[in-house]
Amino acid sequence: MGASSRVAVIGARGQLGSDLVRVLSEHYEVVGLTHEELEVSDSASVERALGGQAWAAIINTAALHKVETCEAEPARSFQVNALGALHGARIAKTTGAKYVFISTDYVFDGAKGAPYLESDSPNPLNVYGASKVAGEHLCRIALENTLVLRISSVFGKAGASGKGGNFIETILQKARSGGPLRVVADQFMSPSYTLDVAQLLLKLLQQDVRGIVHGANLGVCSWHSFAQEAVRLCGLEVPVEPIPASTFPSPVKRPAYSALGSERLSALGLKTRPWTEALRDYLREKGYIA
Repeated sequence: MGASSRVAVIGARGQLGSDLVRVLSEHYEVVGLTHEELEVSDSASVERALGGQAWAAIINTAALHKVETCEAEPARSFQVNALGALHGARIAKTTGAKYVFISTDYVFDGAKGAPYLESDSPNPLNVYGASKVAGEHLCRIALENTLVLRISSVFGKAGASGKGGNFIETILQKARSGGPLRVVADQFMSPSYTLDVAQLLLKLLQQDVRGIVHGANLGVCSWHSFAQEAVRLCGLEVPVEPIPASTFPSPVKRPAYSALGSERLSALGLKTRPWTEALRDYLREKGYIA
């Protein structure tokens, strides 16, 4: 970390960004930058917002993460997710900051059939995943002091700015209106509670960790079992029907198994907690359960 105690959070209104501002503010002077204040795909905008200042760290949570949009608009996807990553890393280098780039489980193809570790080679199936892999490479080329934090299936209090709400909110809304609930049961992942990710990232900054780290909550579930657990915890008596992903034809290929495990966290004396505990705390935070 740089000598400064100031940390910039790009994408400060998003699910992860808002929790990062909340958690890091207890330890650093945090400057949260919204999309209106900084456009990552525009190097001049990045320079205006961040240049000529001392930063301990610059954290880039901005992404074009609607996978259908990325598939339809590959140039835009790479502008934001790859070149945006590079612009941030270059400004971090000139300002003496550590750079943190938030990446995704979609860098993997799902063929492994077991949780992916940091040492596994990416092989994305779609434009979104490819643009994030490119972002990972570009920021690490630009600045050695880069931390790439991969997370997946994100849920947090603020909801996703580009998507509105999140998966859990959508499921609970449908469940409260009586259903029916039909959820994909043949795609597996590791959910990531943004408050937990923010607290983990604080520890990674304090230990000055660089390279690639997987920061999802512990464990593996299908979207169906994730939905089922949320409905159960909220005491809603609504059946959740398992369906195959092929029920919803899409132009986007998605990995069937993109769960994340970590070999680096244990080496650092760190760990994430099970997704079931994280989900329970999220539902408490939202006031859905006591």
